[in-house]
Amino acid sequence: MTATAHRLPPGPRLPKAVQGAAFLFWQQRVMQTLHRRHRDAFTTYLPGFGHSVVITHPTLVKQVFTADPKVLHVGDRGPLGKVLGKGSLFSLDDAEHLRERRLLLPPFHGERMKSYEGIFEEETVRELETWPQDEAFRTLEPFMRITLNAILRTVFGAEDEEFDGLRELLPGMVELGSKLVLVPALHKDLGPRSPWGRFVRQRAAFDAYVATLIAKAKADPDLEQRTDVLALLVQARYDDGDELSHAALADQLLTLLVAGHETTAGSLSWTVERLRRHPELLARLVAETDAGGRELREATIRETQRSRPVIGGTVRFVQEDFRLGQWTVPAGMAIVVSAALTHADDRYYPEAERFDPDRFVGVKPDTYTWTPFGGGIRRCIGAAFAHMEMDVVLRTVLQHVELVPTDEPGEQMRFRGVAFAPSAGGVAVVRRRTSAAPAGTTDAALVAA
Repeated sequence: MTATAHRLPPGPRLPKAVQGAAFLFWQQRVMQTLHRRHRDAFTTYLPGFGHSVVITHPTLVKQVFTADPKVLHVGDRGPLGKVLGKGSLFSLDDAEHLRERRLLLPPFHGERMKSYEGIFEEETVRELETWPQDEAFRTLEPFMRITLNAILRTVFGAEDEEFDGLRELLPGMVELGSKLVLVPALHKDLGPRSPWGRFVRQRAAFDAYVATLIAKAKADPDLEQRTDVLALLVQARYDDGDELSHAALADQLLTLLVAGHETTAGSLSWTVERLRRHPELLARLVAETDAGGRELREATIRETQRSRPVIGGTVRFVQEDFRLGQWTVPAGMAIVVSAALTHADDRYYPEAERFDPDRFVGVKPDTYTWTPFGGGIRRCIGAAFAHMEMDVVLRTVLQHVELVPTDEPGEQMRFRGVAFAPSAGGVAVVRRRTSAAPAGTTDAALVAA
């Protein structure tokens, strides 16, 4: 292939050290500036990914999401895999990835998810009882407790000592791991006081808890009646009859935790932040919830994920020269599908800066312009789980407390290492509802989302 065939989208010509530093300190501003200047695609240097082509146009996004998985990889260079373990879905590619994905998908679809609704509601009600009245407080941490407890019960099947131990261990472990993801230079165990050394020891403690949970599951005479994901995975078998190894199961459980804990909590805190600044919408949502409906609530969740995506985008690493629109991306480079930039483009979402859930009422999001969960064969396997959890938690919040509106400026996006969250933590002021709707009032089609 000639050198001219490797023509790439335009981009800044600054030294890569300058581009990398600018991205680390002013990520949103840098990406928005490059998008305004180059629109559909541009080339830049990104820490952790190297020289990358960033795309936003749905035609290009479709090309990437439908490409041969042998040509576009994720696992072999993806930064998340180094933290989550070599058995994580984020670490695997090609046939190995499809093999693991096929094993993990069943627990997150269909009738099995219905049993989780009560757990989501129970954990939300428990947390709501601790919320102060008529006093400003951050909602990010309470929502993180809800999502963590829910995952420990629905995914890990944890109870008693394991539940308490993991609940104490995981918040610090996840926070530290998130900070280490994009700094591979720190991935050296220099003792228990070094960042990576501390993470390695936390991970060892996590693996020990998982080993105990696996042993208890295998010894449980009622294992077949259990609905938690760990119980289902313990019983699952590959096509050749082999079972998931303990190490791979631990990696996958940690992956599911990271994918569905902080991200879902961040989206919920963003939802509260948005609703307090849109009182008319809030009143409509309360009325709909009291009446047992969910269409507007579902649209609000999707609009929050569009306008305030907690994950900025997804990445693919080019294994062999890849034709992308009018360009050819050479092997070794990364292609980043920027959900944040596409979601904010007026061409696909008129008045994109406006928070307007009605744009999704009765409208199914487009596969290539609405991508909070990625896309293609690597779309997040817990997308339906996360959507259901957000729906139940938001419904329960609206049933039990009144969100007090505010005219304060909206909170800014703050990067936490992997995900974005409201800069002030999604501040809320609430009051107890004196005539709350009955708990559990909802459309029976919850899991259809």
